[in-house]
Amino acid sequence: MSGSAADTLRATVEKLQQQVEQLEKRLAGSVGGSNTQDGMRMILIGPPGAGKGTQAPKIKERFGCCHLATGDMLRAQVAAKTDLGREAKKIMDEGKLVSDEIMIGMIESELENNKDCRHGFILDGFPRTVPQAAKLDSMLAAKQQQLKHAVELKIDDNLLVARITGRLVHPASGRSYHKIFSPPKKDMTDDITGEPLVQRSDDTEAALKKRLTTYHSQTAPVVEYYRKTGIHTELDASKKPGEVWKDMLNVFDQNKSSTLLGKLGLSK
Repeated sequence: MSGSAADTLRATVEKLQQQVEQLEKRLAGSVGGSNTQDGMRMILIGPPGAGKGTQAPKIKERFGCCHLATGDMLRAQVAAKTDLGREAKKIMDEGKLVSDEIMIGMIESELENNKDCRHGFILDGFPRTVPQAAKLDSMLAAKQQQLKHAVELKIDDNLLVARITGRLVHPASGRSYHKIFSPPKKDMTDDITGEPLVQRSDDTEAALKKRLTTYHSQTAPVVEYYRKTGIHTELDASKKPGEVWKDMLNVFDQNKSSTLLGKLGLSK
């Protein structure tokens, strides 16, 4: 087949694929009864400093889904001094995790009311335990949905100290930078809004070691949970952010074979 003929066929199939996807979304909306259309549904697993805050905004932009960073959501509640915020602050000050019921309820509210979540979501920082993972699955099952990906950003603890102590965050969006590895264009300034960046008070070596101990003891078993469901993928997070992003896209590209283009061998 000539190049021009292949391009014409590919364009035709792409239009058909779009029509099929639109029809599937309409059917899902009428059957499922949920405001959340079929789309990206994934969680990012990894210790603090592994790069979740760097990769999640890229996934959000690529797939048009919402990024639910539970830590940021909780801090916003604390700052607003809501009832949930006051309760959460008391629990976090004691070094404990906020109850599963509060977290699931908060996430479900976002999925139902946040318009950015209509095309899917990325969960960053939740679930942290196997019971939380099971409750998340149950909540999604009630909406006739299920997770598509559980991507683990794997990195040695010894490499995290330099990352964490140099990390800068834009509070409003959750965008993260690094003084050495991924600096902003202007010192201490967010590239997008021009607003000031901050260094979190818990981004110290002592605080990191405590957080890693909690992570390994409570969160690591979640990896095994998702291995058993068949949606777990491990990525080497010690690579440069751009390389990790390429690996991330390869994970998503595994679904190409389910499209018309993939079945016809025309996907690029």
